[in-house]
Amino acid sequence: MSDTAAPKPVVVVMGATAEEPPPGIHAIAGEVDLRYAPDRASLEREIADAEIVYTWWGERDDLEAAWPRAGNLKWLAASNVGINGLLFPALVESDVTLTNARGAADVPIAETVVGFVVAMAKGFRPMFDRQREHVWDLHVMERLAGRRVLVVGPGPIGRAIARALRDGLGMRAAAVGRTARPGDDVFETIVGADDLHAALADADYVIDSMPLTPQTRGMFDEAAFAAMKRTARFVNVGRGATVMEAALIDALASGGIAGAALDVYEEEPLPAGSPLWDMENVIVCPHMSGDVDGFEADFAAVFYDNLRRYLRGEPLRNVVDKRLGFPTDDPRLP
Repeated sequence: MSDTAAPKPVVVVMGATAEEPPPGIHAIAGEVDLRYAPDRASLEREIADAEIVYTWWGERDDLEAAWPRAGNLKWLAASNVGINGLLFPALVESDVTLTNARGAADVPIAETVVGFVVAMAKGFRPMFDRQREHVWDLHVMERLAGRRVLVVGPGPIGRAIARALRDGLGMRAAAVGRTARPGDDVFETIVGADDLHAALADADYVIDSMPLTPQTRGMFDEAAFAAMKRTARFVNVGRGATVMEAALIDALASGGIAGAALDVYEEEPLPAGSPLWDMENVIVCPHMSGDVDGFEADFAAVFYDNLRRYLRGEPLRNVVDKRLGFPTDDPRLP
């Protein structure tokens, strides 16, 4: 009987160095053969031995270029929640398991959305403008208790948003998912995507928390905004390309909807010439709704937990259906 220990699985961390690694990685350093690939050349070299690749701050183009050398790869762990920018055909068609960091940003994003909703309802932006101009002027603020919020994309982030708005502000929450299903402990009703426009007509606040997939791309178009109340406000913390930005701008400029708070955009950074910058009824947030103090450690912790599951032979969390573009292992999802 041999006393030789089994070799440790090789984990390649993209976009990092041993000098500047993901926070907390020392906790797993003794369990794996840890290597770093800060650039394409090093990734092409290291990926040949990799059983696991953790993307950290890596680039899709580098991964796609190195992919033909990934003969031993079993698991690709994305460092963030949105993986639409990571997918490429060879990855989608492969047997490599893909996971994301779902769960790391639910509460921070929900907190930001609560701030957006309160700011719009209470008129904080014009209030701040008057403060800078030393103008004492009153306005009537909107009551939020009892208002209807519609979450389009009732995944974990959407659920956290709805729960925060319901429990913290007394709002009533409904949702639009891929398919209809009964309401639950968060949402009064959950309708399917085919009923989006009817659901929009009843909402005072519409929250887009959708992933970007072929089905959700451009879902908020001219017809969707036309279906909303003229007093309704729109919040996007999902993906920029789920919204046809020109249609949104037209709706905001024409009074088709009352306002918007945006964290994501069709093009990022938002171009300096975009009308959104100067619209008085728009809050522009530079894609940082989940970026709270310590957020990088929170995201990395999801990978460390999953790695320990992997080493014990247990099922991984957050396994992505690569054709749908998001995890489907949550029983609350349609």
